[in-house]
Amino acid sequence: MHHVFQRAAGAALATALLAAAPLSQAHEYKLGQLEIGHPYARATVPGQPAAGAYLSIENKGATADRLVGVSSPAAKSGEIHTMAMEGNVMKMREVDGGLEVKPGQKIAMQPGNGYHIMLMGLSKPLQAGDKVPATLTFEKAGKVEVTFNVEDGKAAAAGKDGMKDMKDMKEHMHH
Repeated sequence: MHHVFQRAAGAALATALLAAAPLSQAHEYKLGQLEIGHPYARATVPGQPAAGAYLSIENKGATADRLVGVSSPAAKSGEIHTMAMEGNVMKMREVDGGLEVKPGQKIAMQPGNGYHIMLMGLSKPLQAGDKVPATLTFEKAGKVEVTFNVEDGKAAAAGKDGMKDMKDMKEHMHH
């Protein structure tokens, strides 16, 4: 009987920890009718010239807007990129003219496919736990200051975001 209670207590503790984890990391920003959710970046290794960053943008307004710029003191430049499988090759490219967010639309940037932000020319490696300030510029709504929480990059090393090693990163830099 004691074993059953131990297992139940362990499961309850694990459930409580998992439930609390998103709350401690969630952070959101509002700019007019736009809601920006959970900006985060991947940790990098020394010498890595760029980092992927992700967030969600939801347009709760009646008119479209467009993310046209990203800047951060931690990088020489910020670019909005898209990536998709073409045949069996992952292709990444900068989005021309910015990223449109239509009324009622939510764009969720995440590793592996779709849109992401590249912080190019990093001034130093990003380490898990770092907070990276950035400015997002929208065509109509204007500018909003956000903070990218840097998360462990081990998932990136496993290839989750399409860049398995420095070779992939360097090829990305020269697209």
